[in-house]
Amino acid sequence: MNASLVDLARACIHGSHAGTMSFPAIVGALMEAGFEAYHVDFRAGNATYYLPSGESVTLEASRPVVAPTAAFDAVEVAAAVRQAQAGGPEYTYDGFCDRVARAGCAGCLVSFPGRRVAYIGRTGEVHAEHFPPGN
Repeated sequence: MNASLVDLARACIHGSHAGTMSFPAIVGALMEAGFEAYHVDFRAGNATYYLPSGESVTLEASRPVVAPTAAFDAVEVAAAVRQAQAGGPEYTYDGFCDRVARAGCAGCLVSFPGRRVAYIGRTGEVHAEHFPPGN
């Protein structure tokens, strides 16, 4: 993977943690650059960005304050997504990650062609959220 794509992926992960890039902005930038998906692993503290060619890059990302719980609560994950979509001054990406980890989410896969995010529990439970219209 060329250095400019790696730099873009790095800017997106840093922008999400710093609160300077929204999810729609990150998705747009990555799609425009040709990425197909990315996976955030809350247990390992990393994010992997994928190209359709099979190339990928894994970058360090901060871990949630709380380790993902054993029980997966899809209703709480969905509530966290709704809060994130609403935005507001109380929303932060790190707070979102903490909330979904407390709900048992071990990571998520963001698929651009599928226009959805799959939130994955420690024992394989999955809760999928489609991108909002217009994103």
